[in-house]
Amino acid sequence: MSLFREIHKRSRLVIPQVLGASLVAYFAYHTIEGERGFWSWMHLKQNLAVKTVEMQKVSEDLSRLESRVALLRPDNLDPDLLEERAREVLNFGRENDYVILQNPGSR
Repeated sequence: MSLFREIHKRSRLVIPQVLGASLVAYFAYHTIEGERGFWSWMHLKQNLAVKTVEMQKVSEDLSRLESRVALLRPDNLDPDLLEERAREVLNFGRENDYVILQNPGSR
């Protein structure tokens, strides 16, 4: 019986330490690997950087297109741009014009 008593006595001292170590391990694991952990945060940070660059490119394209559209407005009509669009849409050119054909995806 003394062996059983010794185990019971020591287990009362060890159980809180094991539970404490288990809690620390649990929270440490989820701090790194969890849904809101360190690796998820790093992944979100990288995605944010990529999307920021993409947003800047789209904003530049938008401003470029807005400036071209502004040139085609009736109150501020650019004759050169109007002629360029008319030739492209109607597929006409002058006698002395040289036509260079490009693939649509190469622009």
